[in-house]
Amino acid sequence: MLILLCIAIAVSSIIGGVVPLLFRPTHKRMQLAISFVGGVMAGVAILNLIPEALEAGDTHHVMYWLLAGFLALFLLERFLPSHCHDVAQEHHDSHCEHEHRLTGAGAFVGLTIHSLLAGVALGAAWVLGGLPVALGVFVAIVLHKPFDALTLIALLRVGSASRTKLIVMNVLYALTVPCGVLIFITGGTASPEAISSAIAFSAGMFLCISLCDLLPELQFHGHDRITLTLALLLGLAVAWGISLTHSHDEEHTHVHIESITMPHSYDANSTQL
Repeated sequence: MLILLCIAIAVSSIIGGVVPLLFRPTHKRMQLAISFVGGVMAGVAILNLIPEALEAGDTHHVMYWLLAGFLALFLLERFLPSHCHDVAQEHHDSHCEHEHRLTGAGAFVGLTIHSLLAGVALGAAWVLGGLPVALGVFVAIVLHKPFDALTLIALLRVGSASRTKLIVMNVLYALTVPCGVLIFITGGTASPEAISSAIAFSAGMFLCISLCDLLPELQFHGHDRITLTLALLLGLAVAWGISLTHSHDEEHTHVHIESITMPHSYDANSTQL
């Protein structure tokens, strides 16, 4: 099942990268999609990831890693900008509304780091509770990944990259989340502290994406306020629905933590890889 989730994420990323090669999406559709995904990511972080991290670890420990995840992605975007969702419309201008100029190389490095961390988040969620816990992380990633791929390929296209190079970069970028999952599953520790840290870090990362990257798109646009707000609320509703698919009771947590901490009990078969 985890392999299928990774394949779905890779496919969604490739589709997002194909979009700028075929046509330029309209501004309104992009804004609606961004508002919806922003709601999903904020909701998943608050309703799904943070409660799971708190159940698996100490409160102060979780809050520190939550803040670390937020700051890590914020600083990554601050010094190595990689997101500019208007670039698909501005074919001849790769300037974002911020005070920096995006480049294809910079976007690839920044988005690769971002996607690897997202893969670690998915791997940690899967180890913690299988599909019920990982579902929210998966939905957030699979919805957001196409926008990142679109940004990357559009920037490379503006830089006059060859079609072959665009296809290769699109495929390579699509594999970054599965690589992040593999890194955590094969090289990570299965201790409760490591799991809760990874989940909390991921929650902070998702909040940063939502609050600093996606939702400002909604805040700074005076047009279509009602429609964009409804898209945001729909995203939050989806995240709330996902949170209802599993319980956060003490017995549920005790079973998972006990199974994780059993000596030598963690192997590839236990994750259904």
